[in-house]
Amino acid sequence: MESDCLEEFPETDEPVWILGRQHHLNADKSKLLLDISARLWFTYRRKFSPIGGTGPSSDAGWGCMLRCGQMMLAQALICRHLGRDWQWEKHKKQPEEYHRILRCFLDRKDCCYSIHQMAQMGVGEGKSIGEWFGPNTVAQVLKKLALFDEWNSLAVYVSMDNTVVIEDIKKMCWSPPQSSSASHSSAHWHRSALGRSKNTGGLCTGWKPLLLIIPLRLGINHINPVYIDAFKECFKMPQSLGALGGKPNNAYYFIGFLGNELIYLDPHTTQSFVDSEENGTVDDESFHCQEAPHRMKIMNLDPSVALGFFCKEECDFDNWCSLVQKEILKQQSLRMFELVQKHPPHWPPFIPPTKPEVTTTGAELIESTDKLFELEEEFEILSV
Repeated sequence: MESDCLEEFPETDEPVWILGRQHHLNADKSKLLLDISARLWFTYRRKFSPIGGTGPSSDAGWGCMLRCGQMMLAQALICRHLGRDWQWEKHKKQPEEYHRILRCFLDRKDCCYSIHQMAQMGVGEGKSIGEWFGPNTVAQVLKKLALFDEWNSLAVYVSMDNTVVIEDIKKMCWSPPQSSSASHSSAHWHRSALGRSKNTGGLCTGWKPLLLIIPLRLGINHINPVYIDAFKECFKMPQSLGALGGKPNNAYYFIGFLGNELIYLDPHTTQSFVDSEENGTVDDESFHCQEAPHRMKIMNLDPSVALGFFCKEECDFDNWCSLVQKEILKQQSLRMFELVQKHPPHWPPFIPPTKPEVTTTGAELIESTDKLFELEEEFEILSV
C-alpha cells in the first residue's frame, strides 16, 4: 500500500531531500514515506475548550501558521529527545519522551505550546485571537513560550534584519540556568575542556539546545529566482527544521524538495480535539500524515518565509556556520541572509531573554517595580 501512496511522485533519478536526509525514489519509496509520516502533523482542530474562556473553540480558518509553527518546534523536540532518525509506526509502542513531546502541543490551555498559549501570546505581538499570523509573528511567539518550558530548556533565537549573529547565539546558549540569581548570571564564565561551562558562582551548565529561526523576505510580490538554490540548500543541512511559509493567508510547513518542487505538510484539515489518556499516552494516529505529502512549485511560494534549524550541541551550530559560509554566503550579491561573528555596533545591545518572574498585569508590574526601587533606596541609606 505504501508504494501506491507515492505513485504521484514522478519516476526520477533526482534525490528527494527531507529535513537534512537524502532519499532516492527509485531505490526505496517506502522509506521516504516512513520518514515523512514520522513528522508530527498538526492541523486545524475543533471542539477544544474556548480560548481565553470565551474565545473560539476551533482554529479552522485562522490557525494554520500557528499549526506550522507547532510542527517546526515539534521537529526540534523530536531531534532533541529521540534523534533525527527516529521512526514512527502505527500501533507501535513509543518511548515516554515521545508522548511527553506530544502532550506539549495538545489543545488545552495548560499545555505549553497549545493553540491556546500561542494565540494568547500573539496578543502581545499585536494579533487578536482568531487573527492570522505571519511567519515572523509565530517565531516571536515560540521564543516567548519557550521561556516557560523548563523540560526542554531551549534557547530560541529569531534573527533580525536577515542577520544571524554568532556572538549573540553563543552568549544565549551558554547563559546560566534561569533559576540562578542575578548575581550568578552576571558572573564571569569560562569554558572547561569538557565543553561544559562553569561560572565563578560554582554553577555548572551546558549548551542550551538552539532553535534558530530566520524570518526572510525573498522578493517583493514573488520569490526572486536568485534565492532558489540557497533556499533549497537549507533543506540539505543536517540541522534543518524546514521552513514556514506558503501563500497569503495559507500557511504550510515545508520539509523538503524534489527538483523545483517543495514538499510540505498541510494543516488545512479539521480534526476533532484529542486529549491524553489517563496514563499520559496520546492516541496519536491523527497526529501523523499517512498520505503522500503535497508538493508545490517553488516559484509559487510567497516571498515571506521563516527558515528553522536545530543545533543540539555547540558543535552542531559550528558545523551549521561552516555550511552557511560555504553554501549561502558564496553569493556575492543578494545573499539570502548574513552570518556575522560580532554584534553590529549600531544595534541595541543583545540581552538573552529570561522568563518573567511573575505573570501580572502591566499596572501591578509598575506598582511592584516602584516598591522595588523604594526598597533599593532604603537599602542604600542603610548601607551608607
